[in-house]
Amino acid sequence: MTNVRRQLWLKAVEFHGHSCPGLAVGVRVALDCREEMDLTSRAKDEEIVAVAETDACGVDGIQSILGCTVGKGNLLVNRRGKNVFTIYRRSDGCGLRYCWKSRGLDGMTPQARTELFLEAPQEEVYTVTPARYPLPPRASIYPSVFCDCCGERTAEPWLTVRNGQMICLDCAGKPFDFSGRAAV
Repeated sequence: MTNVRRQLWLKAVEFHGHSCPGLAVGVRVALDCREEMDLTSRAKDEEIVAVAETDACGVDGIQSILGCTVGKGNLLVNRRGKNVFTIYRRSDGCGLRYCWKSRGLDGMTPQARTELFLEAPQEEVYTVTPARYPLPPRASIYPSVFCDCCGERTAEPWLTVRNGQMICLDCAGKPFDFSGRAAV
């Protein structure tokens, strides 16, 4: 691993909180993607867009290295339970899909898996194909409206009309939905 890659790995570990194989998955994809797509810096806005098919540790590697975040709208999490990341370069719409391989890892320690993920030849750890879906649109910015019931500011699309009043989903009685999150 080059010095630059090692330094970026250490920054990702600091961001994530610990070293683990899952983080190594996202870091490796992000580092290789930077080279393959000639990305010279982290995304300041939406010039790089990532779609993660997992909500696990690898996503933090993508955030740390590529600068894609949910808050900026250039990180979309589509929970499929797969270590698959599609990265787009908005300037030309180029998109690459990185699909992680995880066969033959039985009996390996987490440290050994982490090292393998960071150091092994690309073709041993993941496949790269063109993106399956078109580049996602830019993030939407919605006006905030005060809920007529609780008074909290809410993005307009997440309000509902009840008895002529604009009310938030909480006041409408809609529970939080954690069903897409796997129980551990």
